[in-house]
Amino acid sequence: MGKKSAARRLADNEALAYAKLIRSSPQKLNLVAAGIRGKNCQSALSELHFCRRRVAGEVVKVLESAIANAENNHQLDVDRLFVAEATVGRTLVMRRLRTRARGRSCQIIKPFSNLRLVVRERKES
Repeated sequence: MGKKSAARRLADNEALAYAKLIRSSPQKLNLVAAGIRGKNCQSALSELHFCRRRVAGEVVKVLESAIANAENNHQLDVDRLFVAEATVGRTLVMRRLRTRARGRSCQIIKPFSNLRLVVRERKES
C-alpha cells in the first residue's frame, strides 16, 4: 500500500541542501548567507574559507553538500553551479539562568537556526 511519492518541488536543474539546528542566531547566519547569494559556487566556497565568522564553517559544509547532491543525485555540471537561494530560519531557543547579585537572576538566550541552500545550473550561453 504505502504513500505515493511526492512531486519534486525543485526544478530539474536545481539541488538542495538543508542544515538544522546550527548553533548561531539567524541574524548572524544571514550575514554570511547574504554574502554568497547569487555567486558562483567556487567563488562562494573561496569566500567562505576566508570569512572570519565562526558560522562560516557550517555554511561551507552545507554548500559542499548541495554541490555533491547536484553532482551525484541530479547529474548537474559542477562548474556551472551557482547559489540560487540561501535562506535562514529561526529554530528553538535554549534559555538558561545566570544567578546575579542580591538574589536576582537573568536569562541567557542560546538561539539556533536552520539553513537552506539551493544551487542551480546556469544555462549555456
